Amino acid sequence: MSEKQKNVLGTELESCGTDPITGYFRDGCCNTGFSDGGTHTVCAIMDDRFLEFSKSKGNDLVTPQKEYGFKGLKKGDSWCLCAMRWEEARQAGCAPRVKIKSTNIKTLEFVRLEHLKEYQVDLH
Repeated sequence: MSEKQKNVLGTELESCGTDPITGYFRDGCCNTGFSDGGTHTVCAIMDDRFLEFSKSKGNDLVTPQKEYGFKGLKKGDSWCLCAMRWEEARQAGCAPRVKIKSTNIKTLEFVRLEHLKEYQVDLH
């Protein structure tokens, strides 16, 4: 990844989170590439309702998985979510808040910008 990827606003993609380190490439950003089949591009702030929703859909983000160096997520953590999972959660009324400047432009292939803006925490 030689050039910086863009966010949904068309500007430089900002860091999502480093504690825990997030991103498909574990670089702290919601960068994506051909190998990222889940399109981990939405920078979301975890909350209990979403974490429970994700677990109910078969993706437990709370339980640590030491073999992957994953300590589990908790309320307040920033994490690069799959765009389709975020959209599914939005439709179910469980979507977490979003750092829009840290959400990759690729997300717009799956999610409408106005929907992301309804959940954004980083105001202009």
